[in-house]
Amino acid sequence: MQYKNLFFDLDDTLWAFSYNARDTFEEMYRKYEYDRYFRSFQHFYELYERRNVELWAEYADGKVTKDELNRQRFLYPLEAVGEGDAALAKAFSEDFFAVIPTKSRLMPHAREVLEYLAPKYNLYILSNGFQELQCHKMRSAGIDRYFKKVVLSDDIGVLKPWPEIFHFAMSATQSELRDSLMIGDSWDNDITGARGVGMHQVYYNVTGRAEFPFKPTYQITDLKELLQLL
Repeated sequence: MQYKNLFFDLDDTLWAFSYNARDTFEEMYRKYEYDRYFRSFQHFYELYERRNVELWAEYADGKVTKDELNRQRFLYPLEAVGEGDAALAKAFSEDFFAVIPTKSRLMPHAREVLEYLAPKYNLYILSNGFQELQCHKMRSAGIDRYFKKVVLSDDIGVLKPWPEIFHFAMSATQSELRDSLMIGDSWDNDITGARGVGMHQVYYNVTGRAEFPFKPTYQITDLKELLQLL
């Protein structure tokens, strides 16, 4: 198959979101002296992560707004330990969002792979991330120059895996599904979503997942493997 257009997810596909987020949370935890409320950073982070996953699912289903998602996920850990200080949670979250897009760690081999692919293909970002963060993160990591366009769920208010965002991405980049490829680490958002509109997929299996409801077009465990596929 001859592809022309490569659509990359950003977080934990190229930009090391899990590492950068945890690093920022630890920084904020110390700054705001959260050890007054939590047994450890791990205690705080597990509370945050559990509710965060639930809230993103609710956001994807249109049950909560973006503002409510952000308000609740930072307030919940405090509420869980009986310290429902909304002003503190708001200050923590504003600081967090100011700092996280300045982090620059990338997934292994991301830069060299983009350097190789950029002259040969049209590269695009297709992400569920927030507009005010994603482009800043790319600039901080020095990868913005590789991409011809950044397509975000914020642009139309629809998240992957819904078909509308994939069709919007095709239209916004003047691409065709038949010669486009989606590359991402999220089985549900990237792989299932792309397959649902007839788009080929590369599953970047960073978690060692072994069971799948269907076979993706391609599967990799290291971005360097893209150089053999393409």
